[in-house]
Amino acid sequence: MSAYPTRADQGHDSALARDLRRALRGPVSVPGDADFEAARKPWNLTVEQRVRAVVEIEDAADASVLVRYAAGAGLAVAVQPNGHGAAAGLDGEILVRTGRMRRVEVRPEERTARVAAGASWSEVLAETAKYGLTGLCGSSPVVSAVGYTLGGGLSWFGRRHGLAANGVRSFDVVDAEGSRRTVSAASDPELFWALRGGGGDFALVTAMEIELHPAPEVYGGRMVWPAARAAEVLAAVRDTTAVAPEELTVWFSLIDFPPFPELPEPLRGLSAAVVDLTFLGDGAQARHLLGRFDRIPGLVFDTLGSVHIPDLGAICAEPTMPGPGILRAELLDRLDDAAATMFLTAVAPGAMAPLVTAQIRHLGGALARHATGAGACGHISEPYLVGLLGVPWSPADVTAVEARQASVFRSLDRHTSGRKPYTFLTHEERASAAFTRDTLARLREVKRRDDPRGVFRANHPVLV
Repeated sequence: MSAYPTRADQGHDSALARDLRRALRGPVSVPGDADFEAARKPWNLTVEQRVRAVVEIEDAADASVLVRYAAGAGLAVAVQPNGHGAAAGLDGEILVRTGRMRRVEVRPEERTARVAAGASWSEVLAETAKYGLTGLCGSSPVVSAVGYTLGGGLSWFGRRHGLAANGVRSFDVVDAEGSRRTVSAASDPELFWALRGGGGDFALVTAMEIELHPAPEVYGGRMVWPAARAAEVLAAVRDTTAVAPEELTVWFSLIDFPPFPELPEPLRGLSAAVVDLTFLGDGAQARHLLGRFDRIPGLVFDTLGSVHIPDLGAICAEPTMPGPGILRAELLDRLDDAAATMFLTAVAPGAMAPLVTAQIRHLGGALARHATGAGACGHISEPYLVGLLGVPWSPADVTAVEARQASVFRSLDRHTSGRKPYTFLTHEERASAAFTRDTLARLREVKRRDDPRGVFRANHPVLV
């Protein structure tokens, strides 16, 4: 059903479309257009986005024209590239897509790359891998590198190199006046600080320059056991992460795999205990570090081996098309015997429904260190992150998923810090859940200074 069954201001939408199409080179869609319903939907299909128009900007010049128009018309723009973000509460904004801006330029001698706003991580890594380099990518190959980085960016290689946002050299932006600028620590230290982990509430980013890191060898993959082995697998994860070098990242998951034919035969319909990992180094060293897992019987699936950088997304094999989902996450102060027991009791391996995934990610290392000149993302002192994912196929499912997530986290309450990374906020959570009081106050000052009329509307606005 359309989000716009009737509109008294249909004429205003027509005028808006006419103005935008005259001014911009990228496509424009408004209510009533055949492609509007599909264009306005976010990656997470459980979120309703009521917007006035959807614009696919062609380049930075298009972005500048659009922002000037929106500011003059008293409208706000909400930027969503092509990743997992979604904004609850949109009502009348212009939704901006940057997917037509995909250029990636690598400067191997400087170990940097210039990444346009719509380039996905798979596109970035395809270029950096030619030189044995990598960016600080996440687990999904389809997420926009810029959108991910604006929110901080928890990478496979974050334990070694820190949060992705802290490795940005500069941003190309369009500010609230529609002016094109390059923002760096030297040119505008406050805005540069805010953009590195504070989200997209301050400017429209058209490109960024990021630091790259050597990755001549990467070992990684997935190991899967039946859920009955969950306690043994989690114990091995705890033992391994307790002594893991920063080059090793290990994630533990309980997953109820659907009985889909596209899944490998051993995984179809399996309730499983899963370990996903990467190691910046050679396989022999990795296998030595992972020896604890060799003593767990019943392994049914194993993809461990040398990983080509552009293929990192294959490790977790996350969906590459939009769908419904509710993810809630919390940071763990510790994963001791009590926390591990409470987690396994609360999620009940093999009987997680309506959840489909319950995951524990090992953090620590460089993620936990104070980085000199860090951005708003700062650092993450907590050593683990818990994420719970449910897939609601109906409104009743939404209630059931949220109730189960709340129940699990109530049981872990004594072990959680009450804070979470910005990119793990649900669409209904506020930015205040991701930042300290002082950081949030500073972000709000930047917002009031740089966007006093509220031209930009992030997924998680800092003033709300």
